[in-house]
Amino acid sequence: MIAATMTCVAAATEALAQDGSTVLNGQINLNDSVANVTLDVVDADSVDVDVSAQGNDATAAFVGVDAAIVSDQTTEGGSRATLEMTLGGDTGAVDARVQASGNYLAATAEASAVDVDARQTVGAPSMIARARLEDDEARLLEGGTIASAANGNVAALGATSGRITGVIDQTSAAASVDAGTLGVTQYIPARADFTAQALGNAVQSTGTGASSANLEVRQTSSGALVTAATSANAGNAWDLAGRARAAANQTVIHNAGGSVVSRIDQTSQSAVAAASLVTAYDYGRAEAAAEAAGNAVEVGNNDRYVEIDNTQFNGGVITADATFAGAYGYDAYVGANASGNVVVGYACAECEATLVATNTQTNAAAVTATANVQVGGAGRTTVAGANAVGNRATFYVTGSGN
Repeated sequence: MIAATMTCVAAATEALAQDGSTVLNGQINLNDSVANVTLDVVDADSVDVDVSAQGNDATAAFVGVDAAIVSDQTTEGGSRATLEMTLGGDTGAVDARVQASGNYLAATAEASAVDVDARQTVGAPSMIARARLEDDEARLLEGGTIASAANGNVAALGATSGRITGVIDQTSAAASVDAGTLGVTQYIPARADFTAQALGNAVQSTGTGASSANLEVRQTSSGALVTAATSANAGNAWDLAGRARAAANQTVIHNAGGSVVSRIDQTSQSAVAAASLVTAYDYGRAEAAAEAAGNAVEVGNNDRYVEIDNTQFNGGVITADATFAGAYGYDAYVGANASGNVVVGYACAECEATLVATNTQTNAAAVTATANVQVGGAGRTTVAGANAVGNRATFYVTGSGN
């Protein structure tokens, strides 16, 4: 594996503001990255664990200095991250995170302008993340979070009173991008979240303060499968949630101020599936949620100007399945959402904002959403919904924009 971490933090000076800084990054990974953790503990006050496997990782940060980043990342090796937990006796809060990624790029600008020209490519191997807690006698007295995340390519951009511009080009041909989370427990008298997320390509840009963004994003997912599955199970649970989310391509751009200009082109030929199963004999509140999308875009601004030029094509089958099974309890919420293409754009009405949107969406594959609820004894409230749509576009200017 060839990997690099670049950090540049400098004070603003007139000379640097004129000349700027430059980062040239080239990374090629030709072998597998594997990370495994096994935990077997009894009566732990708390459990906090991170497991991460990545092909290429690059980070650049600039404070008060304008900069240009040119980055090219390619991985032909797979990434696999696994966590196996056995928690005996009484356990306090549990916080467990498992992540497997092909290419990762992060760039931030604080009181500066950063231009990014990035290409990320994943070849045929698989990106697999697994988080497992399997113990019929586990007692999680303070609940917690157990999460798995599998990604082909990730670009994370941020600005604080700054400006982010540039082009992000992502291609994922991974055989599979697969995240799975399993929880088997006896007793959870607190809130517990079990989640799995799989993304073929992901771009996220976040601006705070008087920041602005002008980005072109191109994403292509041609691998066979993008799948996320969660199974959360307890004998007695007070507040139990199992969530699964999968998308071949995802772009999220959000600014608290300034302007947002975006040009996004997404193409997916990957089959995408999300499945969530939640079971509890006795339960207070239980939630099973599954969301699957071929292409997903969200662009918003809590300020005066948003421009979106969006093109999406989905050719892969999309399925979302959410199931809850219980005996005696109170409230159960089950939801499954499946979309071939989805775009959301929003701006701030209180700011007298302008939103300009051009949207072209084509879905050429089956989209299926299924919700199942089984309450064998007695329950108070059951809310269930399943929504399947080939193309969905939502644009609005309202309230503060949120």
